[in-house]
Amino acid sequence: MSARPPLTSRRLRVAVELRKMRERAGITATEAARELGTGQGQLSSVESGRFGVSPERIRALASIYSCPDQAFIEALVGLATDRTLGWWETYRGVLPSGLLDLAELEHHAVAVRTAYTSHMPGLLQTADHAREIFRHVIPAPTPPEVEHRVSHRVKRQGVLYGADPTPYRTTVHEAALHMRVGGRTVARAQLRHLLDMSELEHVTIRVLPFDIGAFPGSGQSINYLYGPVPQLDTAQLDQFHGPVLLDAEALLDKYRNLLDVVEATALSTAKSRDLIHSIAQTL
Repeated sequence: MSARPPLTSRRLRVAVELRKMRERAGITATEAARELGTGQGQLSSVESGRFGVSPERIRALASIYSCPDQAFIEALVGLATDRTLGWWETYRGVLPSGLLDLAELEHHAVAVRTAYTSHMPGLLQTADHAREIFRHVIPAPTPPEVEHRVSHRVKRQGVLYGADPTPYRTTVHEAALHMRVGGRTVARAQLRHLLDMSELEHVTIRVLPFDIGAFPGSGQSINYLYGPVPQLDTAQLDQFHGPVLLDAEALLDKYRNLLDVVEATALSTAKSRDLIHSIAQTL
């Protein structure tokens, strides 16, 4: 018997959205299965992500649920039909699945927007900076485990390069710029890397200075990944136990608004570069 393909974040998202679509319609799984001409167990397997689902069935379910949003339906079809396994799958069983999910989401995102308070955005970290961060993971990783995490992080950054790079906007608090992760040499190289990346047309880096005081969402790092339609956006929060993915529409709206406020509070891109350069000079 062939092994079942891994439950990727995109496949799981299709399952979750089909279940939410049914629940919004007020239709039970038994009723939906009967209308579809299948068993409830098979529909439950689709809604849990254990079974894949064809474009025809997605459209049939959308019709049963009276979903009028054709752009959303076709976006779901796109997620379901693209079953290509990306580079991150080589790390399955080696790294936590949450890190693989994040890499997959970033790879397919049409844009990425982040806010960080106490550390550098992962997509903008140098290898030396990332290596020092991973050495302090609890429980302590082995040297090979550290290098696996570093190489995974560096490969994630591929979305910012190439012929069609992903638009990326981030807001970083000044506190993160002053942290001497890895010592002066590594920290200075990290700040210079930020300055280099800020020169790219598709990368926007803005700094929240110390004197801004309190601001919404302080203490929370946020990665917001834009999908092909707003309903398929994902918010990812960094937690000590690993990445947390959020897809409830009310929460997505809340984090979009939060990022708007944080970004509006930050310095302009030019003043942000000046501040990063000034801090690098003092290290």
